[in-house]
This record gives sequence, C-alpha cells and structure tokens, in this order.
Amino acid sequence: MNLVIDIGNTRTKISLFNRGEMAITVPLDVLRTEDINRLKNEHPSLNKAIISAVRDVPQDLKTALQQNFETFIELDANTPLPIENCYQTKETLGKDRIAAVVGAFKAYPNSNILVIDAGTAITYDFINDKGQYLGGNISPGLEMRFKALHQFTGKLPLVRQSDFTNLFGRTTEEAIRAGVQHGIVHEADRVIDSFKEFYKNLNVIITGGDANFFDLKLKNSFFVHFNLTALGLNHILEYNGEI
Repeated sequence: MNLVIDIGNTRTKISLFNRGEMAITVPLDVLRTEDINRLKNEHPSLNKAIISAVRDVPQDLKTALQQNFETFIELDANTPLPIENCYQTKETLGKDRIAAVVGAFKAYPNSNILVIDAGTAITYDFINDKGQYLGGNISPGLEMRFKALHQFTGKLPLVRQSDFTNLFGRTTEEAIRAGVQHGIVHEADRVIDSFKEFYKNLNVIITGGDANFFDLKLKNSFFVHFNLTALGLNHILEYNGEI
C-alpha cells in the first residue's frame, strides 16, 4: 500500500492507495509524526510514501517518513515524472499543480486537458494529448477576492460566498457577491473558450475545495474530480518505483 500526503495552503490530506485504487482519504488540520506511526501500526502493508507540500515540511515529519517507509519521495523539481514537464521555471512550479495534471493525464490519457484547481488560488493548467505539460494561469480564489475587497478598501464589508443568481446586487453585500462570484464564473468560461480555440477535443476537469461552486454555473461542460492531486501523486510514486 502507498501513503500519499498533500499539504496545501489551508489543509492537509492523506490518502491510502492499494494497487492503484484509493482506499481511504482523510483531511487533517495538521499532520504529526504520531499520525505516521499510527498509520503504520494500523496498515502494516504500507511501504511507500510520497509527500507534496506548498509550504515547509517539519524535519521531524520527514524523518518519521524516511524511517517508516522503504520508499519515500518528497516531490520537488527534480523528481522524475510520467509526463513531460515543459514549464520554464520548474523550481517555482507549485507541486500541487504538477501533481494535478499528472492525475488528469492518468485519468484521461492521450487527451488535451485543462485542469482547474479551485482552492485558495484558482489555477488553470494545460497538458496536451502527447503528455506534455505546457503551463497555465494563476488567479485569486473566491475567499481571496472577498478578503481583498474588504482589506484594501476603507468601507467595504467582508462578504462570504453564498447562492446568488441575480444579474446584479441591490445592496453593497449583494454587489460584492455578484461581482466576485459572477466574475469567477465568467473568467473560467472565458479561459475554457480560449483553450478550445487552440486545442480541439478539450477535456475540462475541476478539482479543489471550491469545485462544487461551479456546479450548474458554467456554460462549458466539465468533470469534477476531488482527488485528482492524490491520484497524480500516487502515479508519480508508482512511476518512480518502476524506473
């Protein structure tokens, strides 16, 4: 069995894979060394692990993983990948971004794929039907946009996401909600349309904590895959075991 650890900006998710299939996935506020020891005791067949982190990983956690697993990979710019990474500054590329496109290509091989990861930031990443990751876009996420309007103005209130379908707002809170939420929907649809102009038979996959926000809002069709990053990390782990 494989242990996959994805440490994001706001949460950590651990997943167990058995023969390529996800068996368990659990979100955590903080991953501690005692969690690693407990997992090993509960699942003695765990022998490979991979960690992806967009922030620094405590040394004691890395040491526990190195000591408890026959194979341990900390994903970085030098980790061999089952796709071709054409990004020009690989060392600055978010590990969650590259893992997500690997997962997308694993799920939909030989396809042109646009991956939209709706989290703290919204990322749009493209991998072509030859398995070449070409790059993408980074945009503020929902919560970040709401907070920015509040923090960088003198009087605008902090507004939270909620269902809002009117074309425009009749109060300041509604106007903020309309601007932020409609703006993200229009942005996503326009990005998808732009990619479709250059790449035919495009598959669109949405993942991330705010993926459900786009349900019934986009005019373009898409797939939702909440565990795309974990799938990609597991594929990278398996790939490194074969080379």
